[in-house]
Amino acid sequence: MSQVIKQNVTLDARPSVIFEALMDSKKHSAFTGAPEKISRKVGGEFSHHGGHIGGVNVDIIENKLIVQAWRPKGWAKGTWSLATFSLALVKGGKTKLSFTHQGVPAAQIKSITSGWKAHYSQPLKAAVLKRKKARVCA
Repeated sequence: MSQVIKQNVTLDARPSVIFEALMDSKKHSAFTGAPEKISRKVGGEFSHHGGHIGGVNVDIIENKLIVQAWRPKGWAKGTWSLATFSLALVKGGKTKLSFTHQGVPAAQIKSITSGWKAHYSQPLKAAVLKRKKARVCA
């Protein structure tokens, strides 16, 4: 039986900055520290963490929504999940990133939940903070 992961994080940058961090291969790689290849087109493929995770873009609304079908290498053939990143502008020019990951096999829910925090929300938050400090110091 599959499960759903839901996480929310507020990031100190506008939605356009967060969207680019998630959809631009070089910027994505900069915050994850891993090789990334990301198509910006609906139906286009992506490869995260050096090919450990692959998939297809299902829906993209620039600066607002990214929906991707995900499949880690170790999952059973034909097993897919759906990752949704919703971006909303909030007070102070910040972004509320609401993340939902549906279809995660129950046996992997704990490791994938912690993986999202360790490999996405925390490094993205740190990258945004570093970017902001660099702009202030420039």
